[in-house]
Amino acid sequence: MNEELQFIIDSALENMSSAIEHLESELLKIRAGKANPVMLSSVMVDYYGSPTPLSQVANVSTPDARTLSIQPWEKALLAEIEKAIMNANLGFNPMNNGESIIINVPPLTEERRKELAKMAKAETETAKVSIRNARKDANNEIKKSEVSDDEQKNCEIDVQKHTDAYIKKTDEVYVRKEKEILTV
Repeated sequence: MNEELQFIIDSALENMSSAIEHLESELLKIRAGKANPVMLSSVMVDYYGSPTPLSQVANVSTPDARTLSIQPWEKALLAEIEKAIMNANLGFNPMNNGESIIINVPPLTEERRKELAKMAKAETETAKVSIRNARKDANNEIKKSEVSDDEQKNCEIDVQKHTDAYIKKTDEVYVRKEKEILTV
């Protein structure tokens, strides 16, 4: 295969891979009933006047499957962290014990589980659109290339095979996450 065509396929594969990676990182943010420090990744704490991610001012850990523990590096930040968690509107009720902040993660209701599964499905569809866009871009580049029609057709077939494989991967990732969400 010609170098130009190989480069086009490689860049399409790179875009498809990054769509899968993005999907996995977005699905990590959707909670599945178990406590996970990633749940607090969107919390911004007012650290001496500038908004700072919680992970940069405190240690977030999970002592057990239903509890998040936040240990600030400066005791003076306890109230600010507590306020930031409340303002983030995550549905958590932080408890300040003077040393650290404890959050009990409530079990998910059936309705909330279905809602989260829908969110995961939407993220999966977004990833599929990205993969299909990578295919479209690659096919457009192939058509612009100055190679024989047979080489173009073979290259488009290769791109389609890769697209199908990546779409299948997104479905597998979604099924795994859906199972995790819906398991009580």
